[in-house]
Amino acid sequence: MYALTNVTRPYAWGSTTAIPDLLGREPSGGPEAEVWLGAHPDSPSVATMPDGSTVPLDELIATDPVAALGADAAASFDGKLPFLAKILAAAEPLSLQVHPTLEQAREAFAAEEAAGVPRDAGHRNYKDDNHKPEMIVALTDFQALCGFRPAAESRRLFEQLIDLLGSGNVPAVLSDVVQDLAKADESEAIRAAFARLIDAGTDVADATTTASEAITSAGSATSGNPGLATVATLAEKYPGDPGVLLSLLLNHVTLAPGEAIYLPAGNIHAYLQGLGVEVMASSDNVLRGGLTPKHVDAAELMKTVAFQALPVPRLEPVMTELDQQLWQPPFREFQLQRVELAPGAGPVPLAQNGPLLVIVLAGSTVLDSPRGDLRLDRAGSAFVPSRESPVNLHAVSGATETALAFAVTLSGAHPL
Repeated sequence: MYALTNVTRPYAWGSTTAIPDLLGREPSGGPEAEVWLGAHPDSPSVATMPDGSTVPLDELIATDPVAALGADAAASFDGKLPFLAKILAAAEPLSLQVHPTLEQAREAFAAEEAAGVPRDAGHRNYKDDNHKPEMIVALTDFQALCGFRPAAESRRLFEQLIDLLGSGNVPAVLSDVVQDLAKADESEAIRAAFARLIDAGTDVADATTTASEAITSAGSATSGNPGLATVATLAEKYPGDPGVLLSLLLNHVTLAPGEAIYLPAGNIHAYLQGLGVEVMASSDNVLRGGLTPKHVDAAELMKTVAFQALPVPRLEPVMTELDQQLWQPPFREFQLQRVELAPGAGPVPLAQNGPLLVIVLAGSTVLDSPRGDLRLDRAGSAFVPSRESPVNLHAVSGATETALAFAVTLSGAHPL
């Protein structure tokens, strides 16, 4: 087992306090958006070796992929750790985004490589050749946009917005979107409305400003309508951005602590606010559709989004016969386990299918495997190679505080 030091990403949308408060350390003074836990080459965790030296986790795994990942995982994932975990703290909305399928990622990444597009270029779409299915479990109340509403619901929201504006003050693009959403084929209706808003340029920018001003002027009249309220909130941060009106096409999701959603390829989404544990396939492929000053490739986005109205993909944890609380999304790359250990409680077995990442968010624990022990205090994390199994988590002797930890491993419900 190897203790890890992890990288914090200071994206502008990050909270200045949520991650420091969670991990029990002083704030940096700037935004702290994500802590990356894994072996992605952009920001790999750093492993501490038995002699005290350190090595990036991706390099450590590459020295013996079979020992680190297990023979099947090493063969299936080209000798790389297939999952990435993050602590995510959003004080402001993230970009409206979607992730490609594995086939799309491989083909498009190869095309950009062949074209000589620098990997750090602002207009580059694909940073690697992997897909990025993901899941987030809320640690606090968490707000998100996730997937398309039924077209009829979106149409009603746009009609309510038009009513607020009053006759003679309705931008044509809003009336056109209402007509798009009335199409008999629901998928085509959603696609048409989305395409109009993503491509309409200054017309959408002007309509966004007009809509936001009308909602703000209406005040309490729209307080019970979270869709319209979100338009006003987003417009404050991203005035004129098409993502502001696109939000009316999407489900508004509120998660309480412990609740989760999962996001397959093609699901367009945006995290709005909150703190959570996020797990994904090890990729940084993001196609943006708005709520961002970054590059938006509308044509590539249209090829990637799944234009279907679907229920919010909530995910309930399951309890195993060993009382392991597991979130198991329909992806083979990962599952997540939550462990709570009261003082003096007996050991809890960790579900382990190949490699394992563990992070402690409260209290103190001891990881115990046949090869040795490793103490992890609050904010401590570790990589456990496949060959070190089984692994148990113990409360520290004499502890007075309940310990809380999360552990990520390959899916047991959707094996290789």
